[in-house]
Parts: sequence; structure tokens; C-alpha cells
Amino acid sequence: MVKRKSHKGDYCPSARSLDVIGDWWSLLIVRDAFDGLTRFSEFQRSLGIAKNILASRLRTLTERGILETVPAADSARQQYRLTRMGRDLFPVMVALRQFGERHLFAPGEKHSHLVERDTGKAVRLDIRTEDGRPISPDEAVIVKVPETDEA
Repeated sequence: MVKRKSHKGDYCPSARSLDVIGDWWSLLIVRDAFDGLTRFSEFQRSLGIAKNILASRLRTLTERGILETVPAADSARQQYRLTRMGRDLFPVMVALRQFGERHLFAPGEKHSHLVERDTGKAVRLDIRTEDGRPISPDEAVIVKVPETDEA
């Protein structure tokens, strides 16, 4: 089996973020955690994932600070809760959702919707500059860390 390359020391914030998140199962677990799921059995039922894979992903997400375990109020079991770091993934999840809505559904095809709990109004993610102006990909550039000749 090929060992996955770590991006922990990479200069790119995207690479480091993906190093923490890991894979698509992990993002689906995070999605379900935002949806209120907290117990191993709830994640397993929702995702239809093998128990050994789910246990591994939950352990990794906990070790990397995305989830934490807390005692369940109604039993001796543990439940999983998003940490502050995990909750900071909310815009990522909204962006993935918007991408899917825009490109992966036929016009009029039914799909779930993300809405504000109190008003029922649709949630939308906009990318803006520091001073609040909307910005498109053509107007943005990544300023990379200069490469050095360390030998």
C-alpha cells in the first residue's frame, strides 16, 4: 500500500488543510456533524460506511482537532462534537454545497437546501476582499513563498 505524503510542512494553506481533513469520508462526517449527528451509530447509519473505516476517520478527525469526544448525557458512551477548528470548516462545506448545486444537479432536480434556522432564508457564500468588495478568481492571485536554494 502506498503511504500518503504529508503536507504538514507545506507552504500552501490548501495543502495543509487537506492534510488535516484527509479524504471525502472525513468531509462527509464533518457535514453530518454540522447536521447534528454526534454518535458513532448515527454517522454509520447516515453514511453506510464500514465500522472500521468510520472508527479510523473519527479517530483521525479527533486527533487532528476537528472533532472532540464528550460524554453522552444519556449513557456511558462518548459522542463527537465539532471543535472550534471543526466549526471553522463551515464555509468550506457551504462552498462544496454551492458547487454541487450549480454544477451537479439538472435544472429542477430535487436536492437538500441549506437555510438559516430562524428565518428559512437560503444561505449563500460570497468571496470578498478585506474591504468587502466581491472578487472573482480572475481578480485574485496567490502570493507564494519564494523558493530557496537550500542544499
